[in-house]
Amino acid sequence: MSYLPHIRQDLQDMQAYTVQNATGMVKLDAMENPYRLTDRLQAELGQRLGAVAVNRYPGERIDDLKHAIAHHVGVPDGYALMLGNGSDELIALLALACHAPGATVLAPEPGFVMYAMSAKLQGLSYVPVSLRDDFELDEPAMADAIAKHRPAIVYLAYPNNPTGNLWDAGCMKRLIAQVAAYGGWVVLDEAYQPFSSDTWLNEIRRDPKVNAQVLLMRTLSKFGLAGVRIGYMLARSEVIAQLDKIRPPYNVSVLNAECALFALAHAPVFAQQAADICQERQRMTQQLSLLPGLTVYPSQANMYLIRFQGEPDGASQVFEALKREHILVKNVSKMHPVLHRCLRVTVGTGPENDAFMAALRKVLI
Repeated sequence: MSYLPHIRQDLQDMQAYTVQNATGMVKLDAMENPYRLTDRLQAELGQRLGAVAVNRYPGERIDDLKHAIAHHVGVPDGYALMLGNGSDELIALLALACHAPGATVLAPEPGFVMYAMSAKLQGLSYVPVSLRDDFELDEPAMADAIAKHRPAIVYLAYPNNPTGNLWDAGCMKRLIAQVAAYGGWVVLDEAYQPFSSDTWLNEIRRDPKVNAQVLLMRTLSKFGLAGVRIGYMLARSEVIAQLDKIRPPYNVSVLNAECALFALAHAPVFAQQAADICQERQRMTQQLSLLPGLTVYPSQANMYLIRFQGEPDGASQVFEALKREHILVKNVSKMHPVLHRCLRVTVGTGPENDAFMAALRKVLI
């Protein structure tokens, strides 16, 4: 007897999202901010959370959070914000909103896995377009796919995960214009904006009419609150008004909201952490560039890619050897052909990065 008669077969055929066990490891696999709050700030946050009325549903405090984020970001006139339980929920809601016969989602790959997963779970067609070998957008292939499929949503991560690079601005403008011409949306995922030298929000401010079909998505996870699970989306007010209809009520908890408000009130602390991460990123890529047998790629995020020369499964061998040294990174070598022999490494604290370098040198001997 089957206990799953009403579970969709495509769902049964899928693999669940897995999280690596990091017990006892130097954790450099998930692009988290490695810095904890100071003891003083941790104590202050604890006092604030202790005063929250957890017996009540979230109310006005959620509006306070939206106003605080809007002030922090500098939301342009005519735009509004919607909060999500992390960016994952916002991606799922976008797929739900666009679920119509023949609707398609398109994204360059390799990219964030939730773009494809959310589309498929909602019954939308998903069209991947491979990046070039240098990790840049293949503009002719993207333009052809957009013309053929007329996707309701095109995702462009800026910077991209897992490659860490920013796309060419001219290419992005042309793709945005092509999608906007038939009324599609371009969702710019700026999850790694705290570590990037650019944001598309500058383009939205400069020319809001040209970017009217652009939705900008960010998260507080990379800001330093990965455990709090808050993402937000910025778009024209009339777009947010429609998307807000399918947002689950009370999707952000009072405790999460209070954590986020506390963090935004101490934004300079987190800005300094981001600056320290960028400095460590530069130090690490410089050191890695001196090692033989590998290539390290420049990054605008809080992670970087390393490609190992030699055997086809060389990255997997290095990954397992690093685990034996209690260093946990992300093996992306089988995620997509352009990532062959690649590992993705999160930028950690100075001591964590030094431990990684020591282990890597030992492994490569």
